[in-house]
Amino acid sequence: MTVTDSRPRSLAALSVRPLSPVIGAEIEGADLADIDDAGVAAVRTALLEHKVLFLRDQSFGPHEQVAFARRLGELTGGHPTLPSERGKEHILELDSLLGGRADHWHTDVTFAVEPPAISVLRAVKLPALGGDTQWASTEAAYERLPEPLKRLAGDLHAVHTNAYDYGRAVAMQSDADEGARRHQELFTQLTFETEHPVVRVHPETGRPSLLLGGFAQQIVGLPSDVSRDLLRMFAGYVTRPEHIVRWRWRDGDAAIWDNRATQHYAVNDYGDAHRVVERVTVSGVRPVGLDGWQSQAIRGDNTSYQAGRSAPGAAPGDEGA
Repeated sequence: MTVTDSRPRSLAALSVRPLSPVIGAEIEGADLADIDDAGVAAVRTALLEHKVLFLRDQSFGPHEQVAFARRLGELTGGHPTLPSERGKEHILELDSLLGGRADHWHTDVTFAVEPPAISVLRAVKLPALGGDTQWASTEAAYERLPEPLKRLAGDLHAVHTNAYDYGRAVAMQSDADEGARRHQELFTQLTFETEHPVVRVHPETGRPSLLLGGFAQQIVGLPSDVSRDLLRMFAGYVTRPEHIVRWRWRDGDAAIWDNRATQHYAVNDYGDAHRVVERVTVSGVRPVGLDGWQSQAIRGDNTSYQAGRSAPGAAPGDEGA
């Protein structure tokens, strides 16, 4: 007897279950590998409202992941500096044994002048315990700033660079963690610096949010010590518990987030256990500040990445799922 998957292909008739008042929702009963156009439109609508969406029991592999992400917009390359396998040029693999532990608060690729708009993440291999990911709403953080700090933030620009990396902490450890050292070298093989407004206006919703995170290294025009204090203060608003949702991964999970309105942090609490996730990103536009000023590249050219090409030095690999 043939068993037919009874899950609806459209999300239009499904409920979206919020996980907190300000960020995060779980969508149940849908498989992104087999979803119709109405379902994709519903995903976009829910994403703009909830900032990050979670789905359990997904059946897709890397090719289906790419195909779904492409329905949300044009794709970037896997990463501006980290290579992707041949045949998987749109995919960034984060392997904990190779230094891929994104354990600092960040918005993806803000060192480029056009950071991704949307990220789609797929769990590949998970530790038995730990390895959760947290997301924070940068819109809620801005909304809840006191008015004097809102005015201050709206006047500021910050320089973002990839010199500040997921692997920065392990770079100071012993030579035993060679995978992390190699990750660090690849991550910084090309240097990017970009000046962004500290407050950006969302290109679809018009809502303002804080554009900061771990790649933001210097407030333009301020001494280093003052800059550090301001960055730390704004970061404190972003990462308040009431602005955060935490996801406990299971096999078959996927997450989709609005990179224009969130930061995230991969919790590094699983020791030597193996964790692998794969990410695909949808191309974004230059951020625009409250006064209409657009982000400006200082160093580095992200044209190739924005056009969907992977970083130089992509390694040969199995092109199958």
